[in-house]
Amino acid sequence: MMSRKIALFLMVLGVFMIFEWVNLGFNLADGHRTSFYVVHGILIAVNVVLGAVLVVIGRRALRRVRGG
Repeated sequence: MMSRKIALFLMVLGVFMIFEWVNLGFNLADGHRTSFYVVHGILIAVNVVLGAVLVVIGRRALRRVRGG
């Protein structure tokens, strides 16, 4: 069973990852080759999904710790 601190940490880390990678996506400058945007688009998508998974895992663990 996961502790409350670890569950909260996972949730905060997941939210941070989502925010940071989406922010990076909006801040990519024009003028690069298409391959640059494809690679970074894939990186952004994978990391946003990983962040969402961390939030879900943290939320489920927090519910178990609280008993609900």
